[in-house]
Amino acid sequence: MMSDKKINVAIIGLSFGAEFIPLYQKHPNANMYAICQRTASELNKVGDYFGVEKRYTDYDEMLKDPEIDAVHINTPVSSHAPQVLKALRAGKHVACTIPMATTVDECRQIVELAEETGLKYCMMETVLYSREFLFAKELYDQGALGKMQFLQGSHVQDMEGWPEYWEGFPPMHNATHCVSPMLGLTGAEAEYVSCFGSGTIDESYIAKYHSPFAIETCHIKFKDSDLSARVYRSLYGVARQYRESFDFYGSKKAYEWPLIEGEDPIIHTRSKPEPEIAERVKVPDYAHLLPEEIQAYTTKGVYDDDNEHLSFAQGAGHGGSHPHLAHQFIMSLVEDTEPYPNAREAANITCVGILAHESALAGGEIIKLPEFTLKS
Repeated sequence: MMSDKKINVAIIGLSFGAEFIPLYQKHPNANMYAICQRTASELNKVGDYFGVEKRYTDYDEMLKDPEIDAVHINTPVSSHAPQVLKALRAGKHVACTIPMATTVDECRQIVELAEETGLKYCMMETVLYSREFLFAKELYDQGALGKMQFLQGSHVQDMEGWPEYWEGFPPMHNATHCVSPMLGLTGAEAEYVSCFGSGTIDESYIAKYHSPFAIETCHIKFKDSDLSARVYRSLYGVARQYRESFDFYGSKKAYEWPLIEGEDPIIHTRSKPEPEIAERVKVPDYAHLLPEEIQAYTTKGVYDDDNEHLSFAQGAGHGGSHPHLAHQFIMSLVEDTEPYPNAREAANITCVGILAHESALAGGEIIKLPEFTLKS
């Protein structure tokens, strides 16, 4: 029986964050209570469009509001950890866009505070709720892939022209899009990593983060498993269309998604004759996993065609993942279950990237994941 409990949600960061406003407005167990943005004009534009009355330009003031149950953070990367910690200290549950943090110590602080307070933390990793991953996960859970043998993923993006704080950003410091499916498919934990840098970015970008590499390639050893995975990431100085992909190789079937943005995944079936081994497949949207009120958002944009000019319009990107993310976070609060990925799981995913960059700077040195990122 569906609970009638309502969770009061506040969103900070309304560029990407505005995508989630109608999801919380229509979810049967959520109340889109408040929004926060430093620039009053942008705050009011979004608030007026969606009809959200409670508005804040100051995050600290918003956290004082006793009616807020949960905060959904969609701000620049460097703000994630400080804002998450503030919200947890204020007694709020937290959903936060990726990555969890940019240092191992920040990840540790979040894990410890979440466990100390008993509050929920969820890293809102879109790939783990994309239709392409949900389909692969279903195949794996059904045994259709057979014994998993190897996994690899990539996240390639040309960030020329993005806000200045991205310039020279270490590729692996924001690698959760390619790391998370490696661990999420089997429920694995990363035990240690080794990473190599390759190539060199423009000299003017290197000084900001002291990171010279055009591409970083990391191997991940899974804990208590015979499996390893390879991921690579680039941000500057590489000629490649945007790519967010994963490949899962099993003893019966392999699943690859995608080589070019927008292509359907490919399944390779080992038992077929050579010309027929590979076939493209259409994946379902998994709307049936969601409340009826938000099912449509897996396949269509949030905004009407005549409002596409709005600066906060995002459409239905990230593989239809946004309604799934909002739903699983809300239901973890309603049912008092663990969201996925929770604080420890998010720390394991995020620290893979942080430590991979350290490994690359040290010529590929093997670095173990800290104990606080492991379940046991």
